[in-house]
Amino acid sequence: MLTKKQAELLDFITEFIKENKISPSYDEMKSELQLKSKSGIHRIISALEEREFIRRLPNRARAIELIRKPEDIINNNKDTTLGLSQLPLYGKIAAGTPIEAISNSDSFITIPQDMISRGEHYALKVSGDSMINKGINNNDIAIIKRTKLANDGDIVVALIDNEEATLKTFKKNNTSIVLSPANDLYESKSYNSSRIIIQGILTGIIRKY
Repeated sequence: MLTKKQAELLDFITEFIKENKISPSYDEMKSELQLKSKSGIHRIISALEEREFIRRLPNRARAIELIRKPEDIINNNKDTTLGLSQLPLYGKIAAGTPIEAISNSDSFITIPQDMISRGEHYALKVSGDSMINKGINNNDIAIIKRTKLANDGDIVVALIDNEEATLKTFKKNNTSIVLSPANDLYESKSYNSSRIIIQGILTGIIRKY
């Protein structure tokens, strides 16, 4: 199981190699993950190498070789015998006023395999009622497919100013992004696109009765 930062770096390395035919530098990786020092990148790289997603080639610059792609992660979390998958539960996501940014996972949930497709997924506990008209209630578990891309109408996990995370309907307007609730008690809000990072799209909901 990869942490959020490990998955983000693996995805970045994969896309960088695909576009540039070489691996990114440590400075480029540090900038992408918005880390303050290269030591953090070294730790993440070591973890990815231990899990056999990448391999570092000795005595060479930009010498990271991709062994497995991010979409292969899901296969590590599946119990093909029981038809179940295990997802990291990253904490709460606001369906209301944005709350603190999502932290690393310290627990996991088990769900049916057919609730997820290819790619990396994770789970969040919904806090608030701003999305109730979309069938998303307080204390539901949201199943999220990790991606940085979204289409108009997608329900997304949006990180605002790199500090607060919220679950809202996405719409792009030129240089701005509109995040809309599904509850008349709340208003849509528009942000400059530079303030928003998409961390995933909603693919399913789990509810306990």
